[in-house]
Amino acid sequence: MKSMESAMERLHRLTRSLRSARAVELPADPETAAYLLMPMIIANQHRSVADLISNSSFDVNYAFGRAQRNLLHIAANCGSFECMVLLLKKGADVNYQDMSGCTALHLAARNGQKKCLAKLLEYNADVNIRNNEGLTTIHWLAVNGRTELLHDLLQHVENVDVDVGDRKQNVDVEDAQGQTALHVACQNGHKSTVLCLLDNGADINRPNVTGATPLSFACSHGQRDTAQILLSRGAKYLGDSNGCAPLELAVQGGYSETCEVLLQHIPRLFEPLMQMTLITNIKEAMLFKVLAFICQSSVSQHHMILVSVAELASAAGHRLLSVSSNYEDQVVSFLRCVKMLCRLYRLAPCEHSVKDSYTASRNTVPMATVFRPLELLWKSLEEWLLLIGSELNRAKAAPCMGSKGVGDEDNLQDTDEIATALIADRLSLHEDDLPAEMTLSSSLQSLTLGGSGELKDHIVKEEDEPEATAPLQDCEVETPTEQSANKHGVKTAGPDHDVRTDTQQSDSAQQGGVVFNTSSHDTQGHHSTVRGHRRSRSRTYSSSSSRGASPPGSASRSHSAQDVVAACADRVCAVIQAFYNCCSCHTPQGMTSPRFIEFVVRHDAVLKFLVTRNPKIIFDHFHFLLECPELMSRFMHIIKAQDFTARREWFYENLHPQTGDRDLVHRPPSEDDVLLINREQVFDSSCKIVTKLNSEKLKENIAVKFSGEEGMGQGVVREWFDILSKEILNPDYALFTMSADGSTFQPNSNSAVNPDHLNYFRFAGGIMGLALYHRQLLNVYFTRSFYKHILGIPVNYHDVASIDPEYAKNLQWILDHDISDLGLELTFSVETDVFGAMEEVELKPDGKNIQVTEANKAEYVQLVTELRMTRAIQPQINAFLQGFHAFIPCSLVQLFDEYELASRSNELMLSGLPEVDVEDFEKNTDYNSGYTADCPVIKWFWETVRDFPQQERVLLLQFVTGSSRVPHGGFAYLPGGSGMQKITISPVTYTPNLLPTASTCINLLKLPEYRSREELRERLKIALQHGSLGYGMA
Repeated sequence: MKSMESAMERLHRLTRSLRSARAVELPADPETAAYLLMPMIIANQHRSVADLISNSSFDVNYAFGRAQRNLLHIAANCGSFECMVLLLKKGADVNYQDMSGCTALHLAARNGQKKCLAKLLEYNADVNIRNNEGLTTIHWLAVNGRTELLHDLLQHVENVDVDVGDRKQNVDVEDAQGQTALHVACQNGHKSTVLCLLDNGADINRPNVTGATPLSFACSHGQRDTAQILLSRGAKYLGDSNGCAPLELAVQGGYSETCEVLLQHIPRLFEPLMQMTLITNIKEAMLFKVLAFICQSSVSQHHMILVSVAELASAAGHRLLSVSSNYEDQVVSFLRCVKMLCRLYRLAPCEHSVKDSYTASRNTVPMATVFRPLELLWKSLEEWLLLIGSELNRAKAAPCMGSKGVGDEDNLQDTDEIATALIADRLSLHEDDLPAEMTLSSSLQSLTLGGSGELKDHIVKEEDEPEATAPLQDCEVETPTEQSANKHGVKTAGPDHDVRTDTQQSDSAQQGGVVFNTSSHDTQGHHSTVRGHRRSRSRTYSSSSSRGASPPGSASRSHSAQDVVAACADRVCAVIQAFYNCCSCHTPQGMTSPRFIEFVVRHDAVLKFLVTRNPKIIFDHFHFLLECPELMSRFMHIIKAQDFTARREWFYENLHPQTGDRDLVHRPPSEDDVLLINREQVFDSSCKIVTKLNSEKLKENIAVKFSGEEGMGQGVVREWFDILSKEILNPDYALFTMSADGSTFQPNSNSAVNPDHLNYFRFAGGIMGLALYHRQLLNVYFTRSFYKHILGIPVNYHDVASIDPEYAKNLQWILDHDISDLGLELTFSVETDVFGAMEEVELKPDGKNIQVTEANKAEYVQLVTELRMTRAIQPQINAFLQGFHAFIPCSLVQLFDEYELASRSNELMLSGLPEVDVEDFEKNTDYNSGYTADCPVIKWFWETVRDFPQQERVLLLQFVTGSSRVPHGGFAYLPGGSGMQKITISPVTYTPNLLPTASTCINLLKLPEYRSREELRERLKIALQHGSLGYGMA
């Protein structure tokens, strides 16, 4: 009977299962049962779940899976309300926490499951339980902006907790970092959530563990709207425990609108914002973004910011000129402030009708007065230069007074009188307006009395440099004559006259396009009250100097000239850099301010002395030389006398403008930026692709891939340049011809046989400029005369030897001998072969009728040289330079001479070192993964390389690096994927017939652990012969 009942029951269960298409009983194993129920709960199949659970002993609190969640977690997470209610009725633990510390309430809050949240609260879910990250349910709602649910939760808390203190404790509950829900809501910009929390009593000024308030969170994440709400509700402006205030946090992130909100509510923050122009740890790009945004909101704000920054720059400049200040700290802040001023000045402000409170609270000023605060600084600069000139002349004159002529003595006397009177009169007008430590007189006093410890240290540092050891009397320092001084507006008739330069400065300013107004009612009044006293002091000082007597304090000034120069040279030059930047603000692009040119001409001798004594000044502060050929010509001989390495670094410093965080390592290229080159047609495919691209795009980054090959990276780029440079010289294109020395090339005068030759020359010039821009080496050697054309240097008859040595000897013979009676019957015309036909070409107008004589033979030689070396290939040269200058400005390449570009023994700039020095190679090679310099395989490797002829060494270099040239400086300066990178040799487990491989992007040679030197040599030579070109996956 029982067996029959059992059979019937089984049949009944089978029927039910088939009809419902599911199991009708839970397995005895709880893990299996939980996984069976989970998809039903996700689908909210509450009837099936109820049926299964009611007929089993399954524990609804059973935790399973990697997260150790129970079925209540699953239901709350998915919003399966009916299933969740069922589980709660079956005794599910409402506050059970999973592996991450989350309850069902956390998950319902995170996913916005409103009904589930309400039901869980009804079953007394604890809103203050924290997960492993310290987050409560309120935090989850605030993070995700679930305002409606947050309101319901807070309303529930209010109804449950009668005590107001408990209710406030719930809304301000903190996570592990001490952050409340208000912190995270402000951080994520959830406006309605912030309002809900504040309406429910959230502490608006509650700090977290680092002291950051909700306002700091809003500002540090650029949440303008939540910051607006907090400020309108009375949030306090408080810094965190590290001293970072909300404004600084907003500026560091470049959050312009948030900064504007802060200024609208707290106008006093305008001054701290301006002070940030001097703070070097504030990101310059972010600060400019903020200030530019505020400037462009209205003309009045633009004016106000410019004047404020100008005032700060003036004060910083005076501190810099105060020799008691620290140069390193001051110069960066000062130049940063001036740079910011000039960038902001060039902005075009947008008209704005809204008058903000902090704008209305300050007086707006006309744009013409923006630079007025800096006029005091420029006058101090003039005085320092005159003082230096006077001191240098006095030091130079002292040892040789007895042998000086009257004219020289008068010149020194005039210079001293000018400097003394100008300093005494000019300083007296303005020193009362400056702090004592900023005045020139206090600086001079620190010099004459021995100065501070900082000054002595500074002088010692200067004297450590080789240039500083040269005696002052060995330097030629010219001073303006009386006529020259009068020309620049300086009266030198005697000490009874006022010494003024205001007229000259005003005129110069107008000529330069920037109005620097230097006079005001107050200044004129101040001038009149002190003029008499200061004039008498000037008279006394200058008169004693003119008689040869020492001025007051001369006993302690025996080395004052040395002190003055040592202490102030770099400071003065930094101010000169700032002066140039300000003068250039309204000068059209490509032009140099007439006022600044006049300034340099006026102080030419002193400036040349300063840079001769410390050439580093040019590279630190005289960048303006690169923008003005007239000024560059005055200092070019000094620049070219400097070490090549210093000039090269200055070249690249100015070639790669530092905008933002840009450097030579750029972001990875997109697929569209990759140059896909056909290896079988490198020249043609490269020309088609490169000529279509914008030069600015190519400056950003280069990525090359050869068609059908997998490799891509810096090694491929180096090989592309190497192969392409060889193809440019391919005779099939008729672009270049080999010179007489058999190793250098110059443009082919008959290149027109190729109809597209000028486009090809433009492409060749662009490739040469592009390689130089990205510090890539080219396998190309041009004649010295062609490098002269690149540099803009005129050719001479010596250059003819590169194409026709015999003809060059004939020209030399003409110059060396009297040709009067030789009967050469030469005229200023020559016959030349043009595609097989002889044509007469005149060297000058009507040249065929002008005889070459002893008197004009030098002109003839120069003209015939220009014909052979320049005129015959002028279109080719012009096209080449057009492409080259798209990447390399003319002013920069002029820092070098043709020998530095073209020397056969040292191809410094473009082609690298032509030979592989094995000793340098070995010295600058690293080993890893078990290889060392003492390993037998490594010793065999270097023995093999030393036995290689030069050609195979070059192949090895190209095999490992992708380039067949060593850069200037040797193997230590090999470029890699992210800067300088030495060659590294790494071991590979030995297998028979295994060849060496390389990763050229990182200069890595993978060398198998060969069993003998002979095997290593054999396998390496095979790899070089068949694998120096082309890329697969090693």
